Amino acid sequence: MKNQQPLLKRLILLVIYGLIAIGCLVGIFRASVTQAEFTIKASIQASTQDEDYIGLLAFKEYVEKTSNGRVQVQLYASGQFCGSVPECIGSLQSGVLEMFPSTAGGTGNFFAPAQVLDLPYVFTSDAQAECVLDGPILQKMRETVLDKGLNIRLIGVSNTGGWRNFATTNKPIHSPADLKGQKIRTTPADIQQELVRQLGANPTPISWAELYTALATGVVEGSKNGIQDIIGAKLQEHLKYIILDGHSYMATLWWFSEPVWKTLPEDIQQIVLEGFAKQKAAASELVATEESNSYKIFEEAGGTIYRPSIAEKQAFKDASVNMRQWFITNFGQEWLNLLETSVEQCNASIN
Repeated sequence: MKNQQPLLKRLILLVIYGLIAIGCLVGIFRASVTQAEFTIKASIQASTQDEDYIGLLAFKEYVEKTSNGRVQVQLYASGQFCGSVPECIGSLQSGVLEMFPSTAGGTGNFFAPAQVLDLPYVFTSDAQAECVLDGPILQKMRETVLDKGLNIRLIGVSNTGGWRNFATTNKPIHSPADLKGQKIRTTPADIQQELVRQLGANPTPISWAELYTALATGVVEGSKNGIQDIIGAKLQEHLKYIILDGHSYMATLWWFSEPVWKTLPEDIQQIVLEGFAKQKAAASELVATEESNSYKIFEEAGGTIYRPSIAEKQAFKDASVNMRQWFITNFGQEWLNLLETSVEQCNASIN
């Protein structure tokens, strides 16, 4: 019996230490789960290879580090959280989702005046476009959306793929006349369809997920996209001609859930805004560094890139001159005036 006592004591001690260890592990696990006071869920429709996602990685790193772990950022790509713009915006409005980006055209589905940013041939350089999108028009949109009670907040605008150009499957485009009768894929946005129509082509709204098949089967004969989107979706397997007309700057508007924003302390709100600046810089850097490589991939796949002269670009601008009147008729003069004033001021500043 005496020989069994030390063994029994050791067993009891082992059980006690085991229970203490388990308790510590449970405590650590609970601490890791509850350590963050706030959670920010950010969703995008694009893949993890997209500049929007790369930018979000920079956002996540900055916000979590600067908040000392008070904020946890969760990222969802490829439509994992919500499958469409209306669904995602609804999630923001209800506070289920915190962050989501939409293009200017896509924003038109719930805030029509934002389409002013998609008016063709307004911007002539990255510096000019970024200057305008950081100026009064951004603040005006933010205030108007909040005043309308849409329950979402515009926290900034970033680039999501460079410039939109016309790309076709079997016919090179050198002038607006070459577009006549061509079936060109657009998003459902009214302004994108109207541009294609005014240039003499036939707008065909098709979802991004269906575009590859639509090009392969001849449902459409072209599209209007940035080169990195084309390469990312392997559309160079069907698109063989691109004209660098640069009809629009691919701006994406980043929205934050207003119900959630109101629950954040001012210091966390400031960190979120600073984090967005990191997101914007990282996304823009990727676009800039990958653009030339993407054009190279397009040419290696047998594609032809046409660089129009100043006069040829002007021909496209002249052919779409009625786009401004179309916008005024549908959405009024105020937003167009603000855009044109901002462009003039930025041109003067840059020069």
